Amino acid sequence: MKFEIEARQGRARAGRVTLPRGSFDTPVFMPVGTQATVKSMSPHDLHNIGAKVILSNALHLFLRPGHELIDSLGGLHTFMAWDGLILTDSGGYQVFSLKNLMKLTDAGVTFKSHIDGSEHFISPEKSMAIQRAIGADMIMALDECPPADADRAHIVKAVRRTTEWAGRCRSVKLKDHQTLIPIVQGGTDVELRKQSAESLVEMDFTAYAIGGLSVGEEKAAMLDTTEATTGFLPEHCPRYLMGVGMPLDILDAIERGVDMFDCVLPTRMARNGAVFTTEGRLNLRNARFKDDPGPVDPDCECYTCRNFSRAYMRHLIMAGEITAARLATFHNLFFYAKITDIARRAIREGTFNKVKKELAEPYSSGGKQ
Repeated sequence: MKFEIEARQGRARAGRVTLPRGSFDTPVFMPVGTQATVKSMSPHDLHNIGAKVILSNALHLFLRPGHELIDSLGGLHTFMAWDGLILTDSGGYQVFSLKNLMKLTDAGVTFKSHIDGSEHFISPEKSMAIQRAIGADMIMALDECPPADADRAHIVKAVRRTTEWAGRCRSVKLKDHQTLIPIVQGGTDVELRKQSAESLVEMDFTAYAIGGLSVGEEKAAMLDTTEATTGFLPEHCPRYLMGVGMPLDILDAIERGVDMFDCVLPTRMARNGAVFTTEGRLNLRNARFKDDPGPVDPDCECYTCRNFSRAYMRHLIMAGEITAARLATFHNLFFYAKITDIARRAIREGTFNKVKKELAEPYSSGGKQ
């Protein structure tokens, strides 16, 4: 991985990440396709919204359909007919959220499948083997993600284990096109974040992720922790804030030096009739949209907004039509791509602070209509 910073404004950066099989500009939002698909979207749709990178989850693909099968069919890119870049999460967060269904030791984690109850064991080495077989371009180290209410002793242990596991992941040979990204942990404790970041930086990775946020802590604590953590990470490496994804949160994190983002929110909320617009977040189930002839967002040029009215979208949603999820998801992902594109351009032009204020205004008071 190579990372070139093209412009700065304060701590905000506009740059370009280059990998053996493609490149993308930053800041970037990466749509989540947990099970080898971004729900309701085809690869053609993803290209049309301008997506360069998508996510999948190694744990889910390990359980179903199996990493060996994916490997035998040419790898994840071929399996899902996606010719862009892919990042796979290790699934550590999902495992640790199982709580009573998993057992954690320094060796790895034993857990029961949410699909059929079968028992499995994943070590850092096994996680790397799974992700190597899947064939993603960027792969995440296995880490321990403590819950927001964890006590300091628990977080201290998680930081130690995450660092040790990152070293074990690094010792596994990957495919030539793959880049390994470790994850900084530490809860909202700045000293532990510093310790975690510095330990990982000593191993000299080419990118770093910030995990364990947006798991229930206050927003102010999330932003303060993000700002502190980016300060502990190298300037010349891209920084990836995992799972943080409301529009205002992304803009705030860009301001604090983050380059890469992912979140299930825009796709999940679309499936429930919520859309993000320049007017704030709209609930298209609301009766006031029943006969509204206007587009979802008058300022949007996506396929959904160019062709369909709010009234039609509400009709599809209330009727439970599959098309509603596809059109709303297309719009939300287009909106997120546009937000990061505008932010990138503004950083290059030296107008980020002004543009951020304008973009954030509809969301500053909750942004729900």
